[in-house]
Amino acid sequence: MTFANVGTIGVQPGHRDDVVAILSRHNPQLAAAGCLSYEVGVDEEQPDTVFVAELWTSRQAHDDSLQLESVKEAIAEAMPMLTGDMGGHRFEVVGSPLRD
Repeated sequence: MTFANVGTIGVQPGHRDDVVAILSRHNPQLAAAGCLSYEVGVDEEQPDTVFVAELWTSRQAHDDSLQLESVKEAIAEAMPMLTGDMGGHRFEVVGSPLRD
């Protein structure tokens, strides 16, 4: 069953694009770990927020990915630019009109 993690990340003023660059950096290890989609977005009406929508083969695959060295490095690099304001939802995907 597919697992979705959709959230918002608060960033320090003026650092949104820096965080976007870190989160959208090419990382083939994510696909190997079970990531099906990892989309990073912005909304000009919320200049200090980064949006992330992830699809994984399972919740466990997502949780395990947090132990990848490349992921740990990206988190450490972004951390000083974050406000700690996080939001979002995590859920098991039970259907889609795009798949049988």
